[in-house]
Amino acid sequence: MRNFNSPKFGHSMGDDSDDDDFDSGTEPEFLVEPYVLEEFPITEEIEEIEGDDEEYNPNEEIGTSSSDDEDDSDDSDSDKEQENDGEDSSTTNTVPKRVIDDYDEDMEEDEVIKAIITEIKKPRSKPPDIKTEDFVTDLCFHPDQDLLAVGTTTGDVIVYKFTNDECTIVNTHETHTKSVRDVEFNADGDLLISTARDRSIMVTDVETGKLKRFWDDAHEEPVYTMSMITEHTFATGDDGGVLKLWDLRQKDPVFKLKEVEDFISCIITNEQKKYLLMTSGDGYLTTINIPQRKMYVQSEPYEEELTCMGVFRRDSKLVVGSSKGNFYTFNWGQFGYHCDAFIGPKAGVNKMVPITERIAVTGGEDGILRAMHLVPGRVLGIVGQHSLAVETMDINSTGELIASSSHDNDIRFWNIKYFEEFDDIKYNSKPDKKAMTHNLPSSKQTNAADFFSGLAGDQSGAEGD
Repeated sequence: MRNFNSPKFGHSMGDDSDDDDFDSGTEPEFLVEPYVLEEFPITEEIEEIEGDDEEYNPNEEIGTSSSDDEDDSDDSDSDKEQENDGEDSSTTNTVPKRVIDDYDEDMEEDEVIKAIITEIKKPRSKPPDIKTEDFVTDLCFHPDQDLLAVGTTTGDVIVYKFTNDECTIVNTHETHTKSVRDVEFNADGDLLISTARDRSIMVTDVETGKLKRFWDDAHEEPVYTMSMITEHTFATGDDGGVLKLWDLRQKDPVFKLKEVEDFISCIITNEQKKYLLMTSGDGYLTTINIPQRKMYVQSEPYEEELTCMGVFRRDSKLVVGSSKGNFYTFNWGQFGYHCDAFIGPKAGVNKMVPITERIAVTGGEDGILRAMHLVPGRVLGIVGQHSLAVETMDINSTGELIASSSHDNDIRFWNIKYFEEFDDIKYNSKPDKKAMTHNLPSSKQTNAADFFSGLAGDQSGAEGD
């Protein structure tokens, strides 16, 4: 994952769907409540059946006729429509049409139901979920375009183009023979670098899909993680604790170090590119001096796996997350022992994505994405949720969208544009325990207290008028 600082928030709004009127000459035998929240991919219009000599028979199926020729023509038309629908759905993940979109909330007398319908019918501010056939192991946003690269357990790298309405597959690179471990774009976005369990490293041209460079048996152990350092250099760490630095213009690695005995979980650096930091499964934070190509310092061992990192406060603070949900803060340059620590959620933390100079979004074993103020440490609330553990996360170049994936094979997007209004937070205020379960605006779940308090305010204002 890339380290992200100081995002520039963009604007992204969906289109309002057209309202269709539902007319029927007779009262149907069943009633569908207009505020049912279920989604239906296909909506059917029921037309009145008119006949000169024949009376309407309620036992007959709607749309049937006594003529065999008409039956054949109707069946052929419906078959064509089904084939067309199948072709469209195989290539894109589109937003299905909902029954709720055809309902006019102004006709509803119940104020609570009216407010719920209004909330649901708001324009989309993020792409729809992507459902994949194979397990997703890593994902990465393009630095300039609305593209998302996804690595799978089959060894493929799938590139999606996304909008607020749909996600379309642009290209599929069948690069590796075993599960992809990490995938990254270079700074210009013209190259896509992927590592895998087959111990290989592939460099693919994003535009043409052609293989630009290939390292077979790049490591003796499967590659676990990777991180871009400069435009031409990147670092990889494997399951055996070996770190290698690569240059896209050279055949052999720039240098190789082995300072830990367990898997390397995360690799990052800052804008100065002097120190390269890595965390490992044996509980060490190891710092490499890049110009001198040797170890700078190694921390005291921690009795837990160190899993993720983030740089904050203009590169003055480093925060490290662990498999036990703990967070350790280091002063930059003083990586031997932490200067502060705090306990986060009980579940282990797998990923950390910085979104401002003080705030990060973390994903853990409980499947919940939390916004956390890390200097000092406190939980702000829930950004989103999966049903299973969060496997990977990334943030787009504008800082507006976060994409995450879980063991349920779903890729979900979360619009975090509202964080630009968090500058007025009293950072030193006492942490609120309720924040551990408080849903932020991007979450798919709503806080009932917040919703009804807003509703009560609207009603009181209406009474005052």
